[in-house]
Amino acid sequence: MEKRIANESPFLVVGLGNPGPRYARNRHNVGFLCLQRLAEVHGLTFDRNQKNARVALGALSSHRVVLAMPRTFMNESGGPVARLLQFYKLPPTRLLVIYDDLDLPPGTLRLRPDGGSGGHRGMRSIIQHVGRQDFPRLRVGIGRPPGRMDPADYVLQNFSADEQLLVEDALERAIAAIETWLVEGIDAAMNRYN
Repeated sequence: MEKRIANESPFLVVGLGNPGPRYARNRHNVGFLCLQRLAEVHGLTFDRNQKNARVALGALSSHRVVLAMPRTFMNESGGPVARLLQFYKLPPTRLLVIYDDLDLPPGTLRLRPDGGSGGHRGMRSIIQHVGRQDFPRLRVGIGRPPGRMDPADYVLQNFSADEQLLVEDALERAIAAIETWLVEGIDAAMNRYN
């Protein structure tokens, strides 16, 4: 088993967010929150900087993984992701991107094998830099802003106390979905967690 893991190409799991303590608990940073929780559960540490991303290396569900959080702002996430794919010589099918989605109710998960950006600037940047959109993604719902609030302001706010409970549950389910994707593939993960 250990020899197989050592020889296997890793999976690249990327969480999207904005760097720095000011943004740490924002709705827009749910991708970072998910990745941090995943690393914590599996005893991995973000102790490296590679290609302008904070990186944790290790094994997860018997597979080599590279967990990465770009150190750029959200709308420039594509550069670090493309450079990591190139550095590890990975096809896009071994990439999973985790990010927030305004069009899903708070705490809802949606896994897809591919697709467009849906207006998400971080995903738009990744698609542009990678040059394709046929890679898996996990969207975590954060809901729409109330009233006439600007979505750009809404995503940079912290979760309310009620939303935080939904997000905590979503993060637990997201970890299970990622583990399922690694072991059984995207279809099994979609069937179980969408």
